[in-house]
Amino acid sequence: MTKNEIADVLGEIGTLLELKGENPFKVRAYQTGARVLESIEEAELGRLIAAEELDSVKGIGDALAQKITELHTTGKLEFFEKLKASIEPGLAEMLQIPGLGPKKIRALRDKLGVTSIAELAAACHDGRVAALDGFGEKTQEKLLAGIKNREAYGKRHLWWDAWEISAPIVEGLRALPQVKRAEAAGSLRRGLETVGDLDFLVAATDVAPVVEWFVTRPQVKEITARGETKASVRFESGLQADLRLVPEEQFVFALHHFTGSKDHNVQMRQRALARGLSMSEWGLVPAEGEGTAKEKAEKLLAAGGGTDVKTEAELFKKLGLSFVPPELREGLGEIEAAEKGELPRLIELKDLRGAFHNHTTASDGRNTLAEMTGAAEALGWEYLGIADHSKSSFQANGLSEERLAKQVEEIKALNASKRFKTRVFSGTECDILADGRLDFDDAVLAQLDYVVVSVHNAMTQAEDVMTKRIIRAIEHPHTTMLGHLTGRLLLRREGYTVDVEKIIDAAIANDVVIELNASPWRLDMDWRHWRKAADRGLLCSINPDAHETAGLAEVRAGINSARKGWLTREQVVNTKTLREITAWLAR
Repeated sequence: MTKNEIADVLGEIGTLLELKGENPFKVRAYQTGARVLESIEEAELGRLIAAEELDSVKGIGDALAQKITELHTTGKLEFFEKLKASIEPGLAEMLQIPGLGPKKIRALRDKLGVTSIAELAAACHDGRVAALDGFGEKTQEKLLAGIKNREAYGKRHLWWDAWEISAPIVEGLRALPQVKRAEAAGSLRRGLETVGDLDFLVAATDVAPVVEWFVTRPQVKEITARGETKASVRFESGLQADLRLVPEEQFVFALHHFTGSKDHNVQMRQRALARGLSMSEWGLVPAEGEGTAKEKAEKLLAAGGGTDVKTEAELFKKLGLSFVPPELREGLGEIEAAEKGELPRLIELKDLRGAFHNHTTASDGRNTLAEMTGAAEALGWEYLGIADHSKSSFQANGLSEERLAKQVEEIKALNASKRFKTRVFSGTECDILADGRLDFDDAVLAQLDYVVVSVHNAMTQAEDVMTKRIIRAIEHPHTTMLGHLTGRLLLRREGYTVDVEKIIDAAIANDVVIELNASPWRLDMDWRHWRKAADRGLLCSINPDAHETAGLAEVRAGINSARKGWLTREQVVNTKTLREITAWLAR
């Protein structure tokens, strides 16, 4: 296991021990151990373990050192497995409800006998939770809302999670000798922020071995359907996937059909009908004549007629359109633009030269400054911005003025050392206080290369109050960019209420960038706002909000949303070269 994976295990051990009501000092030892571990560079951890010197590190005792060593070398820990088995499954599941920590879950179990989410819902509905000391009506209402949201959110999955499952499956399908073409379709291919299920499309010569391979993937929990041309499975994560097998001649038509949104597909079919054609997943055939579109396509195929449409680009061309990228197929004006030849050249992942909203172990990150810089270099980035939390974000170990000044000097020294090709910029993710003031004064902010301003507290303010608060922060002369505009966490919590249009107006007026936070949990500002805003001159920065080295790669999810928002390379500041961005920041 890597150090961050081990830290996750230590953190979970602490939580489970707290659920059991163990000694608080014992719980804290695991929590502290996890934090200490994150501050050690990966190579140094390996050296300490090899030299059997891990227990010399402050915060890691002999017992903890043994457990860390076991996880590092074997990837398993018997103590952890036994601890998990000793906890009632329903109690651990209750931790997924916002506002419920180990102490409250223990109180619910001990005083009300609640050991599952279903029992918690029942206790809330009949008022027993509100009557408990330390809970009350408001807490009960929040818990009920959390349970309701969990049920609704449970039907969707983050794009990133779905992509991590689908990518190796597509790769595996393409490697099968029977497969000629294979793609993932649906909302995943369109880059939608959440995905309901997965759609795999395959053109194959011999379908039986393909179906067998698909339904026997290691992560498959249940086979829900299995036939000659279609199979459906459910993965351990709860995500469902459908495999469709089609003749190669129909592949392009099926791929377009199962990729586009309902509105896009309806508009495309209407366009085809206006040209005397019937368009469907089976093909593009004359609208007149007897039989369904499927029957006509099969008849044409049986007669050896085939099709001259081999690619989606050729399909769009048949209807007088330029190629519409999958991300734009939402029925939101892309067909009209394709007809006029006005679709933009969308930004691509390779266009990014760096990113600005990233954290280190100085605040709540899990990798050191050097590790984050090394990871950015490995991605080929020319620059990396470090924006650790400011002092008011105490929950995220926010930096005081003194600690921030020390970090600025560390960054200067790292740049001067030439250890990495990647240049590091000094920044901060500065809290926007409840009244719109910034968390640091002007003298501190003036020492930085850039400033990201974000809301992290008082999220229940009325819309007009929140809007004025954020606009005041945008108007501050040291503000470079606004972080995660609505504060939403996809499938976890809704964003705070804010007038997005007024915020965009203020950002444009004050020459402030709004970030597209690329964390798969955020993807905020939402893609639905970007086309109109960018056309008016708003600039975007695609930032991963990375809290560990692996998080830097999550800019891929941000690229999806940027493309859905019709953004081009020129509208995204972190496509600038190091020389260009240095001059831009200085200005």
